[in-house]
Amino acid sequence: MKPLSHRTATFTDSVIRRMTRISNQYGAVNLSQGFPDFEPPKQILDRLAEVTKENFHQYSLTWGAQNFREALAEKQSKLMGLNINPNEEIVVTCGGTEAMMAAMMTICNPGDKVAIFSPFYENYGADTILSGAEPIYIPLVPPSYTFDPNLIEDAFKAGAKALILCNPSNPCGKVFTLEEMTVIADLAKKYDAYIVTDEVYEHIIYAPHKMVYMASLPGMRERTIVCGSLSKTYSLTGWRLGYTIAPAEITERIKKVHDFLTVGAAAPLQEAMVTGLKFGQDYYDGLTAKYTHLRDLMVKGLDDIGLVHNVPEGAYYIMIDFSQQMKKLGVESDLEFGEILARDVGVGMVPGSSFFKEPVNDYLRIHFAKKDETLNAALERLADINKKLKI
Repeated sequence: MKPLSHRTATFTDSVIRRMTRISNQYGAVNLSQGFPDFEPPKQILDRLAEVTKENFHQYSLTWGAQNFREALAEKQSKLMGLNINPNEEIVVTCGGTEAMMAAMMTICNPGDKVAIFSPFYENYGADTILSGAEPIYIPLVPPSYTFDPNLIEDAFKAGAKALILCNPSNPCGKVFTLEEMTVIADLAKKYDAYIVTDEVYEHIIYAPHKMVYMASLPGMRERTIVCGSLSKTYSLTGWRLGYTIAPAEITERIKKVHDFLTVGAAAPLQEAMVTGLKFGQDYYDGLTAKYTHLRDLMVKGLDDIGLVHNVPEGAYYIMIDFSQQMKKLGVESDLEFGEILARDVGVGMVPGSSFFKEPVNDYLRIHFAKKDETLNAALERLADINKKLKI
């Protein structure tokens, strides 16, 4: 048989989703894969029930139903301080994952280079490689996850055509400041590069931190492709509704890529989701309050146990430093340690090495998009971690 694709030869399965399977295998509290265990907003579910009895069972427009794009444009225009055209600047995709893939395939040619901050969401490197490009990794330094602007400039000097920016960041919860965003924007303009933003967690930010939209900065709208998703904002990760927002010329190309990738996002779900896109500010204030409570619950619990961790500024992830426990156990692989935690402690986490290009093996990522009782159950199991690990 002739050889298979070279570009996929080095791919592994998703470590995040692997840890969900391992958690299920051992009956562990699954704090690995980032999906909630609480219900989405009732208004959206009620509308979905109505939609099933209406005429939304066939294809919608390839790049998204008209009313969905109009509602999304109105919502995001207010947030971003831009006048977004629903017909020329939006493509509705099958989740933020497809949005990123469509964006990368739109801008990348074989042999191009793309800059990626490390730690990074595991899809970014794969998206770059599948697009025929080569990733250049720029370290974010724990525990505050700051960056060296010179390394960004070095990446652009080395030929990076684009930079992927996840803000707020998965996995480390960093929220980039206006000053940091301005540095990145100025370098992108200096080297005529694109910025592809992943803004999935735009509504999950903890005071005093604030969301800064790259596309809203001077001179950046024309070179920014926004990738978004409704999964986290409305607790609907299984609905797979995402979108891109980009200038009309770029969007026209994304439409074509998207058409050949998936044809279109689910028509009934788009119709039901229009209800959520029209929520008032009180919904988003409530979402922030909810996640602030969950973050504080988890941070206090980890502090009481004595585990070393960062404090996220946004999103719903925490990176825990298990270097002491791993050293005492004589375990060097965080992949092995992650399975030990699921098996012996009863809590599922994601090994940090799946997020870092650098040789980092001491961190594991947890998420706290769970009910209080779920988080308390996890903390109760972690409370006697050393005893359970026999160290």
